[in-house]
Amino acid sequence: MFHGSGLFAVLLMVLEWTRPGLSSPLRPICDLRVLDHFIKEAWDAEAAMRACKDACSIATNFTVPLTRVDFDVWEAMNIEEKAQEVQSGLHVLNEAIGSLQASNQSYVLQSHVDASISNIASIRQVLRSVSIPEYVPPASGGEDEETQKVSSISELFQVHSNFLRGKVRHLLASAPVCKQGVS
Repeated sequence: MFHGSGLFAVLLMVLEWTRPGLSSPLRPICDLRVLDHFIKEAWDAEAAMRACKDACSIATNFTVPLTRVDFDVWEAMNIEEKAQEVQSGLHVLNEAIGSLQASNQSYVLQSHVDASISNIASIRQVLRSVSIPEYVPPASGGEDEETQKVSSISELFQVHSNFLRGKVRHLLASAPVCKQGVS
């Protein structure tokens, strides 16, 4: 059940940009309701994978980002460090979910995989529009300490949902351009 979520985000941006009297096109992207749409779709995919069981199983481990947020550490990080952690996590999620595209799975799984890949691209666009630096791979090719392994598709989509609700939401809420004009 593919949703036009990327289209949804772009439509919101265009509608807000064309509204008279706005000095900046960035304001609608700061609206966390756009992210909430992606979070809901990730949660729907997670719920579908829990219900799917055998038809959506695959015998492999997935590398995923850690979703836990230590708020004391998070608040002490600068925006570039937060951005690198979130962009790196989105990259890892994209790789893990993308690995399912060639696995010849059920229609239900394939539709959620396609929607999730599209949503991650849209989320990257939202972050880029609020001046969050893009993902830069580390110089060392080693294993990232900010990752973990999961062994099921439902766990993969659970991590996806939790990552969006946690680190991505906190990064977008703390983006400097989103705080402008807030007193």
